[in-house]
Amino acid sequence: MPETARTTPRRRPAARAPLRIATWNINSVRLRLPLLRDLVAALEPDVLCLQETKCPDEAFPHEGVAALGFAHRLVRGMKGYNGVAILSKRPILLREDDPDWCGKGDCRHLGAALDAPGGPIELHNFYVPAGGDIPDRAQNPKFAHKLDFVAEGTAWSAARPARRAILVGDLNIAPLEHDVWSHRQLLDVVSHTPVETEALTRWQQAGGWHDALRHFVPPTEKLYTWWSYRARDWRATDRGRRLDHIWVSPDLAGGLRRHAVLKDARDWPQASDHVPVMVELAA
Repeated sequence: MPETARTTPRRRPAARAPLRIATWNINSVRLRLPLLRDLVAALEPDVLCLQETKCPDEAFPHEGVAALGFAHRLVRGMKGYNGVAILSKRPILLREDDPDWCGKGDCRHLGAALDAPGGPIELHNFYVPAGGDIPDRAQNPKFAHKLDFVAEGTAWSAARPARRAILVGDLNIAPLEHDVWSHRQLLDVVSHTPVETEALTRWQQAGGWHDALRHFVPPTEKLYTWWSYRARDWRATDRGRRLDHIWVSPDLAGGLRRHAVLKDARDWPQASDHVPVMVELAA
């Protein structure tokens, strides 16, 4: 009687551990360092990108951040304003050749290679200029700087289409109709003017970036990440804007699993006017 052929069952490849990327305009890392513990407890990010750290590199609170589990840190800061940081539980390596945006050296971008199970991920953390109050290039140099910055970002993305890449940060533009509390009333307000929203859309399209937050929340639904300090009761009026963004390259979009907008952070003591946002993806 012939021996029955035996086959060895194929092993399924192990599922990749999800990667959680969060971004937050912290509006002073030293002032709000205690709030990072609450953020970590709520979102458990593997990587946290901060904007407006307002802290020169030599004064960055590395010890306090390391105590939260972020063994790997990149910082680029200056005294009093701007500043960006990438805090990671996974190894990261600084990208050395990224642009000096608008030739100002004003600490608005950090690029890094992030260790991930599927291979390194190119990670970019941006703080785009706010642009002042007058939406006119000729009258307002701050607005001109903002438009020039976004134009440089667009050309940069067009020259190097995104692959295994993530771009996050406070981009200071709410591009879609339902990214603001009133599209009609904010059309002439900096952050939602047509010239800005069209410029940001061109940047996104130039690199083929996928809007990770709108992946989960349809464009027909309201989505905010910022509420002004001027509002007496920000939650009751809910006059928000979506200024904080996470974009992923098309090859990572299929791995998106979930998102979070930590709205309750707006009620924390000494809160930032921005709240943390996070996406989880298989990477």
